[in-house]
Amino acid sequence: MKKYSFTEETKVIFGVTLHRIKAEISFGIVKKGEIGGWIEKEENLDQSGNAWVSGNAWVFGDAKVYGNAWVFGDAEVSGNAWVFGDAKVFGDAKVYGDAKVYGNAKVYGNAKVSGNAWVFGDAEVYGNAWVSGNAWVSGNAWVFGDAKV
Repeated sequence: MKKYSFTEETKVIFGVTLHRIKAEISFGIVKKGEIGGWIEKEENLDQSGNAWVSGNAWVFGDAKVYGNAWVFGDAEVSGNAWVFGDAKVFGDAKVYGDAKVYGNAKVYGNAKVSGNAWVFGDAEVYGNAWVSGNAWVSGNAWVFGDAKV
């Protein structure tokens, strides 16, 4: 049985049709029947594990959310970005390009992670911070405020 399915609800963002999702089974803290966030296609959110997209969060393009990762609030994950492990992306955060967020990392607030940047371990990127290019933020590092890495 599939973990989630598409509802009939759709919206178009940047010319891309996104589909609202609904949990078909209970897993992690998600209950069967719970309405989730928005994804473009099934490849954006793994059918195994406890990964989930909720609230008004969007995942589209070739982006992938898997493992036990959560994308929620008004967050956006797009391009070829991957969010996995126990990572969380939330608030108005944006992860895009070829960026990777994984481990126990958190990206939130108005933070952006883009390009080939990696945020992993127990790292946190938040506020108006922007991590881009080939930057790595790892361990217990915090990047916040108006910082640019």
